[in-house]
Amino acid sequence: MILAAKDVSGKDAAGKDPAPRTFEHVAIIMDGNGRWATNRGWPRLVGHRRGAERVKQIVRACPDLGIRWITIYAFSTENWKRSTEEVLGLMAIFARYIEREADRLSAENVRMRFIGDRSRLDPKLQKLMAGIEARTAGNTRLNLTVAINYGGRNEIWRAAQTLMAQVKAGTLDAGDVTEQSFSVALDTHDLPDPDLVIRTSGETRISNFMLWQSAYAEYEFTPTLWPDFTPAELAAVLDRVSGRERRFGAVSA
Repeated sequence: MILAAKDVSGKDAAGKDPAPRTFEHVAIIMDGNGRWATNRGWPRLVGHRRGAERVKQIVRACPDLGIRWITIYAFSTENWKRSTEEVLGLMAIFARYIEREADRLSAENVRMRFIGDRSRLDPKLQKLMAGIEARTAGNTRLNLTVAINYGGRNEIWRAAQTLMAQVKAGTLDAGDVTEQSFSVALDTHDLPDPDLVIRTSGETRISNFMLWQSAYAEYEFTPTLWPDFTPAELAAVLDRVSGRERRFGAVSA
């Protein structure tokens, strides 16, 4: 249940965060790979490959920064509009990352999972995704979630379809469809909501990312392009936003 997941995130019984302020679940919209490459006169895929290398560094730094869950936006439901060359290149990068990182993630006690609609992905990539999820399922030091073919609206629509099908089949009473049961139908049912959402590259849009889950998240927008976003900058962002008070609709004491 989603409430159990939130309990382990460190929030107290009232849903507030303990002092000192911590950000245990950080979600990142990794933007700017293509611009990083074109600014240097290189193909966009070079930027995506450099961005994948940056993911490795950020993931490795998370535990020391107090981050227990990190969710990264790798490919949106809208990214299919890009050129066939770029889409195929991105899918190849995803597959290569999974294959090359499996041993290291296992050795470093990192759990990896994916959110998004997998039905449109290549079956071989789906198999790789399922394999690393199974292999790392027992790991506990860090939870890495990768959003592939993910869109917040699509996720909400799929959750609604799932609940409607259960009601139609008679396995769920319509009166039992609550905010909590809806949360359980989402891709993120076993994750706590993000405390902080970061977007790189200077854009100030949320781009259909974790619409339900980030209702009370803090947001931080940085002009840094993703391939240049270092662990040191992540630490600086955490320091910068740590003084913000999260009231969850209440008033200050």
